[in-house]
Amino acid sequence: MGDAHLQRWMRLLRPRLKRLRAACGSETCHNRLFASDLPRTRPGICVRDAWYCSVDCFAAAAKTRIEKLAAVRVVQKEHRPRLSVELTLLSKGYLTEDQLRFAATEAKRRREEPEAALLRLGLATEKQLSAARAAQWGCPALGEDHLALPLEADLPALLLREYSAVPIHYSAEPKRLLLGFVHRVHHDLLRSIEHVTGCRPEPCFITRDEFEAQMELLRDAPGYMQESPRHLRSAEQMARALGGHALDVGAQEASFTRCGSYIWVRVAGRHGISDVLFSVRNARDREAARPA
Repeated sequence: MGDAHLQRWMRLLRPRLKRLRAACGSETCHNRLFASDLPRTRPGICVRDAWYCSVDCFAAAAKTRIEKLAAVRVVQKEHRPRLSVELTLLSKGYLTEDQLRFAATEAKRRREEPEAALLRLGLATEKQLSAARAAQWGCPALGEDHLALPLEADLPALLLREYSAVPIHYSAEPKRLLLGFVHRVHHDLLRSIEHVTGCRPEPCFITRDEFEAQMELLRDAPGYMQESPRHLRSAEQMARALGGHALDVGAQEASFTRCGSYIWVRVAGRHGISDVLFSVRNARDREAARPA
């Protein structure tokens, strides 16, 4: 009697399992966790247009995505402004020609960057240098009257430190984020933020002191977690770690992107958002991330 009931139950389930196999984005799906298609159980996980029926299938697909992203060659787009920072300061009236020549001589004598010489000699302020960089990149500079204010964000602090960039202001409608850069605009960071969060970041320029002050006031948004496990080297290890994060947050969707020398994965679910950064740094990536 028991065998008859089991056979009948399996016959009823078989069409549903076939539909589940067809829908799952994992090529290795065996429907071991077919209960994800039944009521009152954990839902599947969406990654853009793909859907995975279980954490196991998600982790298997994540391994492939990580391998592809790790193989991407990172090329920092070169920015060639018409005027150097020093000449921009001259054009704005912050420097005289004599001061510019003196600073250039001092920088050459001490083998230092022209901007460092200008600061050391007291011929320019950090705020003036920030305004000059903003003019070079065609972006606004943060106003003199700006006060650092507490701000909640769901962005990895490691990436913000890596690129010397910090959120200044967030607008929920439309979803826009004002992001302050110290040295240069990093378009790969802007692209990655928009890809992962769906929020459009807009760059501006700030001083190093303003960056540090804003970072001190930056707080994680409720339910937000971030991690950068440096001991994981293989794509398989990283994928297994992501499976654990997917379980922790009751994952429903995930996003993958490459940002400089990191693979940035966001796993979001019923219990919050978890950002995981996997380092795939090499010599070329270190050179690309270096400030101009």
